[in-house]
Amino acid sequence: MAMALSPEAHALDWDFQPYVSGSVTYTDNQNQSENNPKDAVILTATPGFSLVSKGSRRVRAGMNFGLTGVARFGDDLDNEFYSNLNALGNAELVEDFLFIDATATISQQLISLSGSQTDAAINSNNRTTTSTYSISPYVQKRFSNFADAVVRFTQSGSYFEDNAFNNINSSEIDANLVNGTRFNNLSWGLNYYWRDATISNSENTRFESYGGNLGYELTRKFRLLGTLGYDNNDYAAAPGSEISGTYWTAGFGWAPNRRTNLDASFGESYFGRTYDLNFNYRTRDSVWTASYTDGVNDISQQLLNTQSLVVWSCDGGLFYGDSVLPPPGQTNCVLQGNAPIGSVPVGLSNGVYLSKSLLGAVAWSKGKTSIGLNVFDTLRQYLQLEGLPDDEIRGINLSGGYRLNPLTTLNAFLGYSNYQSAAGLNSVQAEDTDYYTGSLGVSRQFGRDLSGALIVRHQRHDSNLPNNSYDENSVTASASMTF
Repeated sequence: MAMALSPEAHALDWDFQPYVSGSVTYTDNQNQSENNPKDAVILTATPGFSLVSKGSRRVRAGMNFGLTGVARFGDDLDNEFYSNLNALGNAELVEDFLFIDATATISQQLISLSGSQTDAAINSNNRTTTSTYSISPYVQKRFSNFADAVVRFTQSGSYFEDNAFNNINSSEIDANLVNGTRFNNLSWGLNYYWRDATISNSENTRFESYGGNLGYELTRKFRLLGTLGYDNNDYAAAPGSEISGTYWTAGFGWAPNRRTNLDASFGESYFGRTYDLNFNYRTRDSVWTASYTDGVNDISQQLLNTQSLVVWSCDGGLFYGDSVLPPPGQTNCVLQGNAPIGSVPVGLSNGVYLSKSLLGAVAWSKGKTSIGLNVFDTLRQYLQLEGLPDDEIRGINLSGGYRLNPLTTLNAFLGYSNYQSAAGLNSVQAEDTDYYTGSLGVSRQFGRDLSGALIVRHQRHDSNLPNNSYDENSVTASASMTF
């Protein structure tokens, strides 16, 4: 849609990069069993392509797509196909007035955080194909130097191959009016948000919020911030639970230089005490980020708003971004493939829940060495279930790369996560599961278009539930060719 409507559509240059990759894996516990492990040999082949727009100030678009075929050889093993897609784009349709953003994904998501977290090629029993999309046109209007307005409409959805999970389609309106340049030390804004979600095999939900915010700049580097408003929602909740009410927050913003920014606040909402944190810091060789958010969500919003962190090396240094498009305004960007930051596990779930998410990450790269570290903690309290049960996933990932020579890199990864859930949520008893993974590998660029890798991995799953613990060892050789 963005390409078709943009007046610069036919002037765009496109970087089209087809590829094919394949792998062979041996595992000593393909079925992730505690008492009856079975070894297997697994072959995969993935033809795909990447497509990225170039040369236009008003249109940015990119996508990666791959179709994977899996052949498993062992006792009573099946074969399958699955696809992965990551696409996004944004365009300025009418100069300084009408814009559009769009995203689409297809991925193999974890069904349960208490089950096997191995990749879908080895065992897809705890994975299901999940698709998301969002289309978001919006207008911007400047009222001289008095105020700036943005009105955005978003149509989005999430679809699940597993029928145990409800498909969700939602419509949203987000409108904001903020101060213009006439106001020096004082900042203000008026905000309105509305979301109506249609949920298959369940009751629909509606969320509405309106309020205002004020800020005052005490110095050029430090400002005070505050908000006040009202949430007016409509969804089936557990008996005695509030679903609407007044909210307020108070906090500050600190920006001592162009490379550092910190915003923090606390407040009250109808669901209780609320906090918010957003920190970013960047040097020439490293990027640091930390965030904390809380609010009422469903799985569709969580999937659309949860992106894995990747690192780009550009002329301006290191930057966080997505894996499709480089950071805006940067040049000569290369995706740092030897030390990716791990993604946060997301278990699928039905219903409305209060989520509290903490994320911290740092990436450092200099000379032959690169290191990535991320920590995460996400708690979900299910507001539609009696007793308001909750589950929580927390963990830490450490990755590193060392370039042995210009064509060969040594890679390592260590990861740990812990999952806990209340009794009756996923099982009769309360659950406490630890997941450990470690890998060591080497990657080699054999030519301009051909690369390969060899990875040895160990996984361990410890659970207090019966017959839910296992160990697995695997070795994978892979190759990829671009055309």
